[in-house]
Amino acid sequence: MNLAYLQTLLDYHYWARDIVLDAVTEIPRDKFTAPVTSSFGSLRDTVAHTYAADWIWFQRWTGQAPKTLIAYDQFPDATSIRVAWKDLESSTRQFVTNLGEAGVNKRFDYALLSGAPDTAPFWEMLVHVVNHGTYHRGQVTTLMRQLGEKPPKPTDMIAFFRTRR
Repeated sequence: MNLAYLQTLLDYHYWARDIVLDAVTEIPRDKFTAPVTSSFGSLRDTVAHTYAADWIWFQRWTGQAPKTLIAYDQFPDATSIRVAWKDLESSTRQFVTNLGEAGVNKRFDYALLSGAPDTAPFWEMLVHVVNHGTYHRGQVTTLMRQLGEKPPKPTDMIAFFRTRR
């Protein structure tokens, strides 16, 4: 694993995030927050959860130990999630750049939400963040179809690589 690959994964993660946010921004607010049967209570909660997970990992990398995820209902619409996530993106990219090549394998001690201690190399945590986002983007696509809305454009990694050629 190397820094350039991790930065490419981040590029993919934020590219795919923007495609999803563009799609959900078009959905009426009442559908965005409507109750659904899924891992989370609404489309909004699914998108907000994905942001919240990115946020908690960044907190852990910077020495914080949050005991809960942030409240999803603080985001009334997709635009409010986008604003928060863009700020987090900037901080995350700067953090990764500052870690440098030597930091890719640096181990971070952190606390799980339960309070239990854990430790992992940075690259494993960042790969998890990207993979976690992919998992929930798939849920968003399904929920949008179930709500009768047009799903996001494809966010497969190969589509991302094709845009870079």
